[in-house]
Amino acid sequence: MKIDIPEKKKLVYEMRIPIRWGDMDAMGHLNNGTYFRYMETIRIDWMYSVGCRPDPKSEGPVIVNAFCNFYKQLEYPGDALVKMYVSDPARSTFESWCTMERADAPGVICAAGGATTIWVDFPAQKSKTLPDWMRKLVEN
Repeated sequence: MKIDIPEKKKLVYEMRIPIRWGDMDAMGHLNNGTYFRYMETIRIDWMYSVGCRPDPKSEGPVIVNAFCNFYKQLEYPGDALVKMYVSDPARSTFESWCTMERADAPGVICAAGGATTIWVDFPAQKSKTLPDWMRKLVEN
């Protein structure tokens, strides 16, 4: 099943990630699990860049689902240019989206994926309304 990334989304962060030799699989391309690691890396870097430091004794974000569509292989050597977008804030959730391309081939999307983030009260283990400061960041 292919999940399409929406046209209406807000670019919030981008970064280069070196493609490591050890991340290749037996077929000579980036292992599928590594694409999810790249999406996790950019999400965490963006969260830290906006001052979001989850506290297990308080509240913060949790990913409740994630997906990735694979279009072209990423291969060593090189750098992946990963871009993160956000959209669709709801009461306690928002969507994040990522595109991945080779830094030396800008505009050619090799993979694209996303995740649903829910804001959680960790001690209560329940969803909580997105804080106003986060809502402002993820609104289009």
